[in-house]
Amino acid sequence: MTGIRDVDSTIAEMQEELDRLRAEVEGWRKAFEKSAKRDLSFSNSAKDVAPLYTPLDLEGSAGTAFEVPGQFPFTRGIHATGYRGKLWTMRQFAGFGTAKETNARYKFLLEHGTTGLSVAFDFPTLMGYDSDHQRAEGEAGKCGVAISSLADMEVLFEGIPLGDVSTSMTINGPAIILWCFYIAAAEKQGVSPEKLRGTIQNDILKEYMAQHAWCFPIEPALRLIVDMFEWGAKNVPQWNTISISGYHIREAGATAAQELAFTLADGFTYVERGIARGLNVDEFAPRLSYFWDVHNDFFEEIAKLRAARRIWARHMKERYGAKDPRSWIMRFHSQTAGVTLTAQQPMNNIVRVAYQALAATLGGTQSLHTNSMDETLALPTEHAVQVALRTQQVLAYETGVPNVADPLGGSYYVEALTDQMEADAEALFAEIEEQGGVVAGLESGWFQKRIAESAGRQQWEIEQHRRVIVGVNEFVTEGEALEIPLLQMDEQAARDQMAALSKLRQTRDNDACVKNLDALRNAARGQENVVPFIRACARAYCTLYEIRAAMEDVFGAYREPVFF
Repeated sequence: MTGIRDVDSTIAEMQEELDRLRAEVEGWRKAFEKSAKRDLSFSNSAKDVAPLYTPLDLEGSAGTAFEVPGQFPFTRGIHATGYRGKLWTMRQFAGFGTAKETNARYKFLLEHGTTGLSVAFDFPTLMGYDSDHQRAEGEAGKCGVAISSLADMEVLFEGIPLGDVSTSMTINGPAIILWCFYIAAAEKQGVSPEKLRGTIQNDILKEYMAQHAWCFPIEPALRLIVDMFEWGAKNVPQWNTISISGYHIREAGATAAQELAFTLADGFTYVERGIARGLNVDEFAPRLSYFWDVHNDFFEEIAKLRAARRIWARHMKERYGAKDPRSWIMRFHSQTAGVTLTAQQPMNNIVRVAYQALAATLGGTQSLHTNSMDETLALPTEHAVQVALRTQQVLAYETGVPNVADPLGGSYYVEALTDQMEADAEALFAEIEEQGGVVAGLESGWFQKRIAESAGRQQWEIEQHRRVIVGVNEFVTEGEALEIPLLQMDEQAARDQMAALSKLRQTRDNDACVKNLDALRNAARGQENVVPFIRACARAYCTLYEIRAAMEDVFGAYREPVFF
């Protein structure tokens, strides 16, 4: 009985302390409201944060008081040792001109300490067009590297051992084709598919939602993704066959909560399609990865990443019945926010990127790309890329941040924000279900409208000076001149690329190309997994557009719905 009385006494004392704190906070709040002067938005979320957080904000929530890193639900990180076991992968998004030019940039980055490559493709490649297609005129090699066939992919990675390096490829609509080019290029080096490590973005739902680089209608596009899940799990077991991307949703104007919810909803849709195919969730879920945008609101971004891990773990275990703990773990890459970079006073971008990188690491990212100061103006120069990479290296080796896993765990503010992020995401999941799910929401324009509304509100806040952008709407220097050098692209790269394509078509076995493209069309009409057929086309040096066109003959092309 004594023990029970002691427990009751302790509970009573705790309640008394909470009541005392509640009274003190109420008094403080009244004093604060009288003295508060500023009326500014520091976040691109619709909700304002409170000026003070205490244990009262965690009532009804255990927070992470009984959690440790590396254990379900992974709020505090997926690795028990945090970064003490292994630092995050340092990537720099790179690609411009021809494959030969970009190959030289990759070697420069590897020599200066980057630990993973990230391929930026030009716009024709992103859309599945060859560099000499009429719709590619004036765009070949301008915003990324031009890759039109296996021959280009071989040059892109010449002298780079693909069995030793991890590669990320930002490609979506024609992702399955570029992936087959990469696998074939590795085989040419003598590297078998099971030894390859990397990630391909391959997230088509967010393209319909925000970025608009698509090829096929939604349903056949989803079929291709599940084909990659199925074939990749058996043949390329170390490869992440999708990187479910919030980055482009956020860059289009979504709030942090919308980025979190819409991206996770996309991820759940991919899981459901894999299960509907008859795949065991634990066969493919461990190779699903995520890609998050990291903006200027420091604590909100950390809370978003913590909440994302927790939501994914709980849904995978409880909703989809995954048994393998690897299926519960959200592994993700982060990139600093391109949309926050300014053309005005571009040196300020170095500071923005550093703070965003710090938020990403405090949030527990496994891989990080830091934007270069000049990326809002042009493709980055070698000097700007080196500064961006050094930003990560200073963070990793000089700040002490990697020494402790989840160092902000237990912060009243961060824990309350994490709980709020989770609650906001769950509320948005319910709204998405009311729309009939992600595909129905895309077809009706619901997602696009929500993102556009958020983007419009943010722009209004900037124009009204409610949101300060240093060097843009406040702290402006009159008559300032741009003083940083920019990477200039000429037309020679496009001419070289088209000449190489012409030579390829003259020297390859064109009869083999026709035969393999016909086989691909037949497979697309049926239910077979098309990856082996696309690989055969790649090996025969069919071009990107030839392979896209063969599938388009069967699937049709996507036309965006018109809505207002």
